[in-house]
Amino acid sequence: MNSAENAYNAAAVSSGAETTDERFERGLALLRTVGGQERPAVLDSLADIAPDLGRMTVAFGYGDVLSRPGLTLRQRQIATVGALAAMGNAAPQLRFHIDGALNVGVTPAEIVEILIHTAVYAGFPAALNGIGAAREVFEARPDAAAPAADSEPLPGDRYERGLAKLAEVDGHAGDQVVASMQDIAPDLARYIVEFAFGDIYARPGLDLKSREIATVAMCTALGNAAPQLRVHIHGLLNVGGSRQEVIEVITQMAGYAGFPAALNGISAAREVFEERGGE
Repeated sequence: MNSAENAYNAAAVSSGAETTDERFERGLALLRTVGGQERPAVLDSLADIAPDLGRMTVAFGYGDVLSRPGLTLRQRQIATVGALAAMGNAAPQLRFHIDGALNVGVTPAEIVEILIHTAVYAGFPAALNGIGAAREVFEARPDAAAPAADSEPLPGDRYERGLAKLAEVDGHAGDQVVASMQDIAPDLARYIVEFAFGDIYARPGLDLKSREIATVAMCTALGNAAPQLRVHIHGLLNVGGSRQEVIEVITQMAGYAGFPAALNGISAAREVFEERGGE
């Protein structure tokens, strides 16, 4: 366990009758771990106009939410980078959290994979802008050189490879999505199999559980993809995620996409859990 995880676990406490100062100090310690700065910029940048917002960001965002047990800091940063890249409206925060992901053990290659993955759920502009933000962060950190541009071609037929990966992640739920389009948009169904799963999910740079954590975060944050969110909650559970991890990813999105998005995500999770019963 690295020093970042030790700091995270030390900060993680159950909720209770705590003062704002206690929540703030816990959040400040965690923010220092993620941000790598003794005095987080969010406090000084808001001091002249909205100092209370700065304290809320630290006390609630980090002291209450990100300090919760159930996900590692590494997993939380994967979720945050994915969500911010998918939303596409928070470039400064995306750069901060790419830097934070590096600070808690996410590799440059894994960050690039998260951003490539974004193309499936938020489109190529979001992915391209995310890569642009990552380039800026990597260039500012000599210890975080960008991964090599070239990679080995994936073996086998794209469609067959995609079908196998779709079955591994989503099982029958994925099959149903593809089947539902055969009568009206069979080419779109093929693109989902070939591109989303054959080209993207099959890439070796990010494990399937991390991909599904990022996907649940993206679909929750976007707020317009409830059916797909349900499919990928199933997917996260299918590849080794727990119900607690699902709830933690969705709860975390309250801080980045707002409470309505998180509440809708929890409703989707409830439906999935009820479908799966007591497994």
